[in-house]
Amino acid sequence: MTRALPRSSPSPWLAYSCLALSMSLVGSYVALSKPLVAVIPVFLLAWLRFGIGGLAMISWLRKPADESPLTTRTRWLLFLESFLGNFMFSICMLFGVSLTTAVAAGVVMSSIPAVVAILSALFLKEQIGKRTAAAIVCAAAGIGLFSLQKPPADSSTASGGEFLGVSLAVWGNLLVFAAVVCEASYVVIGKRLTDGLGPRRISSIINLWGFALVTPLGIWTAWHFDFSQVTPTLWGLLVFYALAASVWTVWLWMTGLKTVPASRAGVFTVMLPVSAAAIGVLFMGETLTALQMLAFGIALMGLLLATLPGRTAGTASS
Repeated sequence: MTRALPRSSPSPWLAYSCLALSMSLVGSYVALSKPLVAVIPVFLLAWLRFGIGGLAMISWLRKPADESPLTTRTRWLLFLESFLGNFMFSICMLFGVSLTTAVAAGVVMSSIPAVVAILSALFLKEQIGKRTAAAIVCAAAGIGLFSLQKPPADSSTASGGEFLGVSLAVWGNLLVFAAVVCEASYVVIGKRLTDGLGPRRISSIINLWGFALVTPLGIWTAWHFDFSQVTPTLWGLLVFYALAASVWTVWLWMTGLKTVPASRAGVFTVMLPVSAAAIGVLFMGETLTALQMLAFGIALMGLLLATLPGRTAGTASS
């Protein structure tokens, strides 16, 4: 069966740009979701996100003339892509950031490249080259530096108290790590899907699945919610969040993933914690220490290792 996808695949540097911009947008809405979850319940917020996103790309659902019929395996992959990458990621991330800080969430999310590499090797049988391995080590080193830096005594989280004898902030970080695993699964499954489907089609179908999955909880939450609490500013932020999370980031990521191996694409997720922390510092009054900035620098060095061309066997070592 002949496929037309390789002909329309972007150049490597355009693909890299799409991946970096996608993860930067994810990081921004991870941080900006904090004021939203402070007012709008998580399940209602997720439902509104998928609904707004679905309206924005309803025309993308139409099957292209050159697309093969969906197989049972592809349908399952689309469901899992939405369940893990949209539904579970959104729930874990939104609950997680409501219990911790944007900077702390960014720290935990720095582990995404390593988790993506592990899943790529296990399920896609991708060979992890020296460049990609070095980039992953840089990301791990960044996480290690962050773990050595304890938050200052006056640093506040979104919630105090404990649950089952464990700080709510710790539960928040655990939920964010669960979102990391979901995001890594999203990368690996997405690589499989781009072999036969276009970025727009994938984006629209997995968003539709996400909307279907969260609708029962969304309707129940909306029935008990006072919408007068949502200010015009929050409505504007909600629209940006929905478009960024459901439309722009998914389309950009799938576009880049058509060209770039999943293990190398995973390195670009370092842009997620960097942008999340930047939003936290610039707009939410959070702070970064010198050690944390050094850790981000090491992570970005890994990004350069994954993208700069090699002397001779650059392609083979990626």
